[in-house]
Amino acid sequence: MRQAFGGIDFGTSNSTVGVIRNGKARLVPLEGEQPTLPSAVFFNFEDGYTYFGRRAIGDYTDSIEGRLMRSLKSVLGSSLAHEKTRIKARQIGFIDIIGLFIGHLRTRLEEDAGGPVENVVLGRPVQFVDDDAAADAQAQSELEKAARAQGFRHIAFQFEPIAAALDYEQKVTREELALIIDMGGGTSDFSIVRVSPERARAGDRKDDILASRGIHIGGTDFDRLLSIAHVMPELGYLSPTKDGKRNLPASYFIDLATWQRINLVYTAKAMTHLRQIRYEAARADLVDRFIHVVEHRYGHALAALVEKAKIELTDRSSADVTVTLPDAAFAAAITRDGLEATIARDIERVTGTVAQTIRDAEVEPSDITAVFLTGGSTAIPLARREILALVPQASVIEGDMFGSVGLGLALDAQRKFS
Repeated sequence: MRQAFGGIDFGTSNSTVGVIRNGKARLVPLEGEQPTLPSAVFFNFEDGYTYFGRRAIGDYTDSIEGRLMRSLKSVLGSSLAHEKTRIKARQIGFIDIIGLFIGHLRTRLEEDAGGPVENVVLGRPVQFVDDDAAADAQAQSELEKAARAQGFRHIAFQFEPIAAALDYEQKVTREELALIIDMGGGTSDFSIVRVSPERARAGDRKDDILASRGIHIGGTDFDRLLSIAHVMPELGYLSPTKDGKRNLPASYFIDLATWQRINLVYTAKAMTHLRQIRYEAARADLVDRFIHVVEHRYGHALAALVEKAKIELTDRSSADVTVTLPDAAFAAAITRDGLEATIARDIERVTGTVAQTIRDAEVEPSDITAVFLTGGSTAIPLARREILALVPQASVIEGDMFGSVGLGLALDAQRKFS
């Protein structure tokens, strides 16, 4: 009988589940044959069911009546984690919604295992919350509570960059001093780790982890900044009032640009306030667009268009965000230079954290022999360019962009539970 354990990488944007089969780590198919599952939950008001992943996003974009939730990991450790949100006639806590998603992952894990699975290693960022140890501990406790409520009895945690290092180590042929870069949807994590075929067999790897740091910056932050700078002005952001004495209030525009806060704009109170803002606006036509986007509940679709443009700018010099709603048609052009200018400050904070991680390890940048890249945000040219400039002599290894952490968590689960 297969040993019942696994590793779950619950990500801000995408999630994976890793297992050990025939002595090797692999990812469990989560949606058809796809090993990655977008971290999305859709409460379908038409049939009463809850859907996950691509099906959740598909139902929402097909205008099926319901409620879409994304970037739920970002609420861990925040005040939102203790709040409830209305799902039709019910009030459901955000932690309970995270639990539903983790329960779905457990179902897929058990289908693959052929029976109950009670042992799991959960991935976690080096810091859920920057510079706040109490909030960080609370975030891990909230994630553990959500997983335990879904039937996991024995729960361990591993830092996501360490899990990525364990995956990378399966491929090394000699000792390396590796800088592990894991830039995901919500956080960016970095570790300096000694890896080798011999060290891979050791039970205790504590001494091989020279330093780890993290920062709460990731792909969804870049989406938000890109939307605020290049799309929200098309909806009235930073436009003045009629009297020219001030700009319109910024909060609703920022909420609409932030994945986990979009639903806050869909309340009756928010709509009443938006209509008041329209009355005060010098450009009422722009606020009308904003109101129509909200009335059509197009916020998540708009955020997805911004994310798509960001991804396209990996290989192209320009991309468009085009909205074709009947009462809110507009296009915002974004260039690669525009993206880089928009996220430059956050990338500077990322590279500062990488540099500090190297100092924490008490090694010189020239001592780093390999850089292992994982996480979707490592594809952003500016991020890659600035990080690699810190260690120009190191070889660059591309990990499974979305799967390395899940694979490493499975290896860690094997050590902890087998």
